[in-house]
Amino acid sequence: MGTVKVNKNKIKPAVVASIEEGSIGDELGFEVGDQLISINGVKPRDLIDYKILIAEESIQLTVLDEKGKTHTIDIEKDYDDELGISFTEALFDGLKQCNNQCPFCFIDQQPSGKRKSLYLKDDDYRLSFLYGSYLTLTNLSEEDWLRIDQQRLTPLFVSVHATEPSLRSKLLRNPKAIDLLNQLAWFSEKRIQIHAQIVVCPEINDGKALEQTINDLFSFAQGDFPVVLSAAVVPVGLTRFRPSNDGLIPVNSDCATKVINQIEPMQRKFYKSIGSRFAWLSDEWYLIAKQSLPSLNSYEDLPQKENGVGSIRSFLKAMDEATRNLPIKINKKRTCSWVVGKLVENELQKPSQRLNKINNFTLYFYGIPSPYWGQEQIVTGLLTGQDLIKGLQGKELGDELLLPSVMLRQGEKIFLDDMTLQELSSSLNVSIRIVHDADDIVNKALYKA
Repeated sequence: MGTVKVNKNKIKPAVVASIEEGSIGDELGFEVGDQLISINGVKPRDLIDYKILIAEESIQLTVLDEKGKTHTIDIEKDYDDELGISFTEALFDGLKQCNNQCPFCFIDQQPSGKRKSLYLKDDDYRLSFLYGSYLTLTNLSEEDWLRIDQQRLTPLFVSVHATEPSLRSKLLRNPKAIDLLNQLAWFSEKRIQIHAQIVVCPEINDGKALEQTINDLFSFAQGDFPVVLSAAVVPVGLTRFRPSNDGLIPVNSDCATKVINQIEPMQRKFYKSIGSRFAWLSDEWYLIAKQSLPSLNSYEDLPQKENGVGSIRSFLKAMDEATRNLPIKINKKRTCSWVVGKLVENELQKPSQRLNKINNFTLYFYGIPSPYWGQEQIVTGLLTGQDLIKGLQGKELGDELLLPSVMLRQGEKIFLDDMTLQELSSSLNVSIRIVHDADDIVNKALYKA
């Protein structure tokens, strides 16, 4: 087996973002802003290297503090003990960006002039391994493939879209995209597994092409070592900012119904063969088709929940449980509002109605569209600050507005259109509370902080 070449000049120190209280890092006196230079003389390229390098009983750290002083720290610990420190970035040697030109890429369907991070086209296998982001496999070097094998980076999450070489190349607008089936064979040889994604573009990779793609993927899902663990089928999302000549057609109710009727029989066939439905439709298909969502157990262990496959069904079950044993009355009179994307409005009417049966409590529930993106049926996570202002201006909002955290950039109070939470609060003249899961929504709705 070969050795992975590392360009040490590209590797930047890992900057400490936080330290867990009572951890080894806390006891050693790490502070936010400290820079980790090396571990046992090796510069980590990313969090993967970091986790492998600290998995030793004896380690030596080289650290640069904010005053510019270098420290050498020797540590004796149990093999699997973490240091309890996190970093500002997961990658210390830069992001591998996408080299495709997919016409349906959401990043390319945004207006110009927003924060730079919105335009970063991630296609990095390390983020796929660490966080489940999707990659296309078109920009991997020989060293990258070697590292995936050496460090056993499994499972990875792969955007497939089509398995027929010329069609996949057309969809990604990249001649390198034709190698997918050979790459799947390589994964099979190395016993590295993947989860697959297919973005369906009507009249391009639907119909027979979609059937072939799923069957090709299923051929790698059988035997004693299934390589493809699951396949998610999601509808293309198109915004008003996309070029008028991109050749793409939005998914409508008829299209969604056809895709559902195509995939569900395949699921039944796969289940009989391997005991798993294998290929799942994202929840949006059913909502667009105005059909009931499948039962939660039909999603099995929710292998693609983060990709919108069963996430809404799972949330609805959690909301049902959170609103099952509500108080008859709350002591102090209270009113608040809760806003979601219009696509899920009907599904969430029942739990909101249950909350409104509580004496002394009123919930104003709103499902709104997105004029910003030009989409009537929108998922909650894509609503922008401008959408919220247009959709809620002049409406009853009560004492507080409950705002799902999925609308905001992780760790920051900013929307996809760069509006801040404070700007929204001022514009609507209402106090805002961020809510996370079903229990959090109910607790914050009923009780003021």
